[in-house]
Amino acid sequence: MEKEDALNALAALGQETRLDVFRLLVKAGKEGMTAGAVSDALNVRPNTLSTHLGALSRCALVRAERDGRSIHYIADLATMQSLVTFLLRDCCGGNPDLCAPIANLFTTVSCSDTKGL
Repeated sequence: MEKEDALNALAALGQETRLDVFRLLVKAGKEGMTAGAVSDALNVRPNTLSTHLGALSRCALVRAERDGRSIHYIADLATMQSLVTFLLRDCCGGNPDLCAPIANLFTTVSCSDTKGL
């Protein structure tokens, strides 16, 4: 991931509703959710949600997949992984011991344990 891409993704996630949308879609998993379901779950007006989905889509954090007449929005975890990798690439000045708490988070916490994160 390039610096500009990281900045765009962080800017998109830096808005409260967009962060809520992304987190909801992560929880929804690979099935994703329709815009209507996201709108209902977050109590966001459809036209407002459309704007937020567009911002998340432009920086590749969310992708849309057509399923018949419906469009499902899915969190793109590969982009999130690239963003996290970009942020941690030079973690702790090359001293891996300082990064251990972050690395341990990913090796000791199961998906069901991350609800409060």
